[in-house]
Amino acid sequence: MRTLAAAFFLCAVAAMRLGSQEHSHTAKPSVPLQPMAQQARQLSEALNYLGQPLTVTEQKRVNDAIGMPDEAQAVEALERIFDSHVLVNVDINPESRVKVEVGEAKPDLIADGARLFLVKVVNLAHVTAQLNVVSPNSGDVFIRSNGQPDPGITLTPQASNDRWADISLIQQPPMRKRLSGLAVEYQILQVYSRDAGQRSAKISFNVGQGSQDIGFRNDVTIVFNVAPTKQITFRVKDEHGVPAMSSFIIRDRLNRLYPLPSKRLAPDFFFQPQVYRADGETVRLPAGYYTIQYNGGPESLPHTREVEVNAEGPAELAFQLDRWIDPAKSGWYSGDHHVHAAGCSHYMNPTEGVEPRDMLRQILGERLNIGSVLTWGPDYYYQKQFFSGHDDPLSRPDRLMHYDLEVSGFPSSHAGHIVLLKLKEQDYPGAKRIEDWPTWDLPIFRWAKAQGAITGFAHSGWGLEVKTKDLPTYDMPGFDGIGANEYIMDVTHPGMVDFISAVDTPYVWELNIWYHTLNVGFRTRIAGETDFPCIYDGRVGIGRTYARLSGELSYAAWLDSLKAGRSYVSDGKTHLMDFRVNGVEVGASSDIRLNAPGNVKVTVKAAAYLPVIPNEEVRGLPYDQKPYWDVERARWGNTREVPVEIVVNGKMLARKNVVADGKVNDLEFDVPVSESSWIAARVLPAAHTNPIFTLVGGKPVRASKRSAQWCLDAVNQCWTQKAPRIAVGDLGQAKAAYDHAREVYRQLIGESPQ
Repeated sequence: MRTLAAAFFLCAVAAMRLGSQEHSHTAKPSVPLQPMAQQARQLSEALNYLGQPLTVTEQKRVNDAIGMPDEAQAVEALERIFDSHVLVNVDINPESRVKVEVGEAKPDLIADGARLFLVKVVNLAHVTAQLNVVSPNSGDVFIRSNGQPDPGITLTPQASNDRWADISLIQQPPMRKRLSGLAVEYQILQVYSRDAGQRSAKISFNVGQGSQDIGFRNDVTIVFNVAPTKQITFRVKDEHGVPAMSSFIIRDRLNRLYPLPSKRLAPDFFFQPQVYRADGETVRLPAGYYTIQYNGGPESLPHTREVEVNAEGPAELAFQLDRWIDPAKSGWYSGDHHVHAAGCSHYMNPTEGVEPRDMLRQILGERLNIGSVLTWGPDYYYQKQFFSGHDDPLSRPDRLMHYDLEVSGFPSSHAGHIVLLKLKEQDYPGAKRIEDWPTWDLPIFRWAKAQGAITGFAHSGWGLEVKTKDLPTYDMPGFDGIGANEYIMDVTHPGMVDFISAVDTPYVWELNIWYHTLNVGFRTRIAGETDFPCIYDGRVGIGRTYARLSGELSYAAWLDSLKAGRSYVSDGKTHLMDFRVNGVEVGASSDIRLNAPGNVKVTVKAAAYLPVIPNEEVRGLPYDQKPYWDVERARWGNTREVPVEIVVNGKMLARKNVVADGKVNDLEFDVPVSESSWIAARVLPAAHTNPIFTLVGGKPVRASKRSAQWCLDAVNQCWTQKAPRIAVGDLGQAKAAYDHAREVYRQLIGESPQ
């Protein structure tokens, strides 16, 4: 029996040795440079997005390696860079058996926080299954509800002590869910620790049931060194010494973000580099040196400070916010009418978006006076509970949050997404579900207007792409998107469209259709929006409307000023206040009337803020790449100046440069007016006022026969794109509405002298 047992033992040992040889790294797999280089860029982008980027030196080494003439040497150089971050090597043999070994990375963690590592996969089987990670020390009992145990899970004290980690692979964009099949690739492993001190974890990998190797070689046991973290209270004061909310971007000397974005829970958003903290709130940081960037939105000066955290402190850090401008002091109140609490970058499950308290922090942190949180298709049935027709109860006297509606993800979305503000009811009559709503937008405008709403188009430029920077241009867009497409028809129906939105799509595409309709006499206003977190997820208020109020701030008063055109749009870093023509301010109830052509006096208070050193990454971008509107794009050469232009019927007739040092400049222009005109001020692409209308000899604005013809052609083009998606039951009324628009534009062509 002993001899037989010994024979079995020797056979098992031989099998294990054979398996070990089978998995040996001596037969190094060959990987082409092109897919390896693409993977390297993807890894670099993903690590940066997840808050733990490669160092500057490492990124340079990656770029240098990709540029090597010898492909084999280039691949080897890339592997050396990434191997230093590998916690676990995973070998998949030709039979799809998985073996794992400990990698080169130091197993260092922080308590109450997460670190990212790489997993190197040598895939000799070229499988494309999902790589799975399993650990008995990983569990989600402590990461639900901001660290509180899940009430549905009961563990013994010992079992709870063993589940000290959360170990997972990042397998959502920008990473892949499944293996690519390349012989060598890398995945990102995230390890979160609840505790401090030394902690051990058994970690195994597989590519499906039955892929585990014999001899327990598909798992490793790693002892992690978990550094403690210190709770630090932030003391935040505004320019008046009043407790405030601020944004904070916190990085260590390796450029890692804190808290790590991928493990954040609301109210901290994982898709933003910053977190928002009010006076008295806290962050947790391990010992080390940190750079903290903070400000209170684009009207505040950006600040940076260096901080050391050690066992002795600090227990508190004080931050003072400083404004470079406060338009509200002059009666100009900021607002972003297009932000969302669900969809796009937001948390979707299990919370179905975020709560009003989470959205209010964004509004407070960016110092917006008005924030319109729009319910829309994603999580509509959950989020609509927060609509009341009144300001949200969490609002503050100078920071109002109001829930309204974007018709997006609805049957009419193909015609252009529309924004409905100041609604009393948000359910369309007779509609039980989203699918019951109209399949084009004019009926929705009529319903909204019947209850006194302010209405307009969202992200106007989508579908209106042109290939030029000319304003206006007579090129014909496709009208094949979700921007201000049916606007070209709707605007001919009196009182239906109050505004089109700007700042969140390329400025030429937005302004071109607006300029054309202004040129033939329509008076639609322009409003600024962010479409957070869909077009922009970095911050709310990247696109803003500044509306002039004579009395107290209220949502209704602010919207009334927007509708009247007592407003300008801006990136928040550029301001065109108190725009007047012959002393009549923008948005006045009466027009300027001239008996004959002549000069008018145009005045505006202009201010902007730019750092002294240009940001080449922004200003060198084509105009159709984000950020679409930014004062950096308006910088005059290498100076700190930006041009303020006066536009008459779409043509720039006067210009003066101002220094973008934060000071307010009183500008005055003498501008010739030869015919009835609309006049506006702009800093392209950073700010634009609404127009003031000057009528010569009592005639209406008919500035361009070419614009009128463009509008007629645009109606025809829009119909070709929208009609196929309008329901049969809606088609007759839609055709009549389009025919009405055609007739209006034909009449305007006849009335336009040139």
